[in-house]
Amino acid sequence: MIPACRIRSAELQELAREAHDFLSSHTWCGGIESQHLAWGIAGVVAVFFFRISPAAAGVDKDLWVVVGDIPPAYIVTPKRDGWQSALRGYVREMRRWVRAARARRPIEKLIPVNVPPSLEYANMLASRLAFITREFLSAPSGSLPRNV
Repeated sequence: MIPACRIRSAELQELAREAHDFLSSHTWCGGIESQHLAWGIAGVVAVFFFRISPAAAGVDKDLWVVVGDIPPAYIVTPKRDGWQSALRGYVREMRRWVRAARARRPIEKLIPVNVPPSLEYANMLASRLAFITREFLSAPSGSLPRNV
């Protein structure tokens, strides 16, 4: 992982800002202590690891944030499990949202997604999740592309 301030790619710097702004927008985030790029493909998807100062009791200090051409989300999983575990968690939770949106079931208890739960958005997200799974989660980690 590299500190966000050392990212050279302008597109990944923009994703770093998006992840920072997304996490900062939550009232339970009292401040960001550190942000690291764990892995990313400019313009597609990036996974960042954050350490925050919680503004409320019971809030985890260590969080992963996934951003890109997908809805932003934070995932709580141990740092030692790595970015692929965080991305798998993201895909798993977003697929639950897709299934609920397609079936017109309630989404209130699912991961928040920044679009209405319509069939159109569900299908768009499902397509992106399939791409992420096929290209980045099914491939051996040594063969994955990466921008910095």
